[in-house]
Amino acid sequence: MLRKIFKKYLPSHESIQQSRFVKFFGTLLHHHNLWHLHRRSVAGGVAAGLFAGLIPGSNPVQFFFATLFSVIFKVNLPIAVFMTLYSNPFTIIPLYMAAYFLGSWITGSTVSSIDDLPPLELHLLDRDLSEWGPVLTDYLATFGGPLIIGLFALASLLSVSGYFAVRVFWRYYIIHAWHKRARRNSNK
Repeated sequence: MLRKIFKKYLPSHESIQQSRFVKFFGTLLHHHNLWHLHRRSVAGGVAAGLFAGLIPGSNPVQFFFATLFSVIFKVNLPIAVFMTLYSNPFTIIPLYMAAYFLGSWITGSTVSSIDDLPPLELHLLDRDLSEWGPVLTDYLATFGGPLIIGLFALASLLSVSGYFAVRVFWRYYIIHAWHKRARRNSNK
């Protein structure tokens, strides 16, 4: 199983507690669910990582929120941090467009295709620095509301879907292993 492979490469609970970086946080990162690989912890780590992956910002910001969610909800921290990597420079534009369309649908905006999106050309270089504020505010008022609502909705949808997908897959794998073991024992 993948669990054995992960356990082979993940540090032990004792070595994590001995680490000088973890000692900086005191006992905050010592909870066993943050590091163990079991059904609830891994499913929660996937959910935390999928939600944190859509938080606007670069990877360090998303890593921070994945770690924060892991500590708050006591779920697997390495899995949560790893799962944030689904939003990367190749996937961020389709994810944000999906979030914008979802947010437009939730708010009742009239965006039905890419052609209906507000224009992305702000022409800020043609303007004085004092004019940037109103232009950006107006643009974000048009584009930002559905995007923010859509990001929250898409992150929630992805995290709930990821949580239940891991739980179902894990359960299926365990049942399959039981049947395999039962067949092997019946052949003896």
